[in-house]
Amino acid sequence: MSTTADDSPAAGTGHKGLQDLFSYPLTSALQDRRTRRVAQGVSLEHGAQPYKSSNQPSPLTPLEEAILIASTSVTGAVMHDGPTQKPDGSAELGTMFLEVAGRAASSADNAQATSFFMINDEGVWLIERPRGQAAVDLFTQIPPRWEDRTEDDWLSFANAVKRKVYDGRFAFPEKQWPYFLGWNGQMTNAPGTTCFLPVVDNTRQYINVMLILLSEPHGKVPLFIDDWQPFRPSNAMEWAAWAAAKIGLVDPIPYQPIGGLKRARGGFASVDTPAPMGSITTVRTDYEAHFLFQNLMLTGEALRLGGWVHGAPMIPHVWERDPAKGILGLGFRQYSAKTFDSRWKRWPPVPASQPNYVGIDGVLEGLCPPYVTDMDAAVDQVLEEKFGPGGTYADAKVFAQAYKDEATAQTYMKHAGHPPAEAIEYTKEICRYLVETYGRFPAHTDAFHLPGIWVQFSHPEIEYYEQYASERHIKRQAEGREIWDRK
Repeated sequence: MSTTADDSPAAGTGHKGLQDLFSYPLTSALQDRRTRRVAQGVSLEHGAQPYKSSNQPSPLTPLEEAILIASTSVTGAVMHDGPTQKPDGSAELGTMFLEVAGRAASSADNAQATSFFMINDEGVWLIERPRGQAAVDLFTQIPPRWEDRTEDDWLSFANAVKRKVYDGRFAFPEKQWPYFLGWNGQMTNAPGTTCFLPVVDNTRQYINVMLILLSEPHGKVPLFIDDWQPFRPSNAMEWAAWAAAKIGLVDPIPYQPIGGLKRARGGFASVDTPAPMGSITTVRTDYEAHFLFQNLMLTGEALRLGGWVHGAPMIPHVWERDPAKGILGLGFRQYSAKTFDSRWKRWPPVPASQPNYVGIDGVLEGLCPPYVTDMDAAVDQVLEEKFGPGGTYADAKVFAQAYKDEATAQTYMKHAGHPPAEAIEYTKEICRYLVETYGRFPAHTDAFHLPGIWVQFSHPEIEYYEQYASERHIKRQAEGREIWDRK
């Protein structure tokens, strides 16, 4: 479909591109979505399909970028539509979510832990995530429904969530391994393109998941064990248990129970439901990044852009920023309170033996040292963000955005519950143990997880595709030059 009907949702805006966007069916986007790697101005002079571009790079317009940004950002509020009681009448924890604001993709416990960095010719931008009242306020200034927005509304929304971090694009010493994988380096991060790179903050959700798991009824609470460490007795009782296990009087104790055997025998946590730290990894927090990628790709298809999900600049280089070495990546701070460099002692597995990339000072910071004084303070911060003033479960007016009325929301909040004191105490003990043992938090995964892929959008090199591709493969993008007035 190359034109739009006059009665399309955005017809009143008078913008041909917006009219075209809102007339394009989701079912068509799902079928038409394909990778188109070659951006306008890119030449591929070697190999089976040699091509020399005579075009100048063509950056995405601010409006095109604004629409892509919106597909990763807040779209309203979530509803807690689950029970606050178990079938036996006991309490069911109903305060799992970290955020009230919802985005265009699903998120484990609505953690909304994925932040996108947008890279274009102008620089590197953080797409900030409005939360709570800030998200509500944003939608009082800009129409919440996309079809009601004018071009100025789209631009205002993007400007409200964009934060410039650096001037200029990413840059690395070479556009090949070990900085880029395979042929990607020849086409990625090209002038005129816009790239979206996700990073996932594991710190808050890692703490939140422990609070949730440890809020289960006594006898079902998991015993957290460090399966990267052997059992190390620390008192007479534990030495006796260790010896008894060695001679077969009791079951083996292969790994370190966090909190020691007193946790295993105290009646709160159960050895029958162990939680090995090595198997928890990102606690599924990173899934939302992949859902958001799909949103971006479908939105890019609807905008008649070239879109390409591919391997991001490789770690650790993408985390670093050292102009003297020609590395212009994200510039995350490295932190570790312990160094593992012994020639004789076994190092813990990666990533625990490596420095932790914990954030960009004052821009995006993990809830971990050195940005908190200790891990007790980090756990308290999660609780404050959920239950303190202005928190997820504290402001009924904000919480009620997805409910029939504020009274209904207040009823839910009244019965939703709070992690018990024992759960909070054990969560703090686990977090302290990780920092004391490995000098970082988390230890079995990184503070910020890099999914390892990014997505590049471009005005495609139409002439390349006309020379080598089927007409159908590039038809919509070719029509987009006129509809979106691309240069």
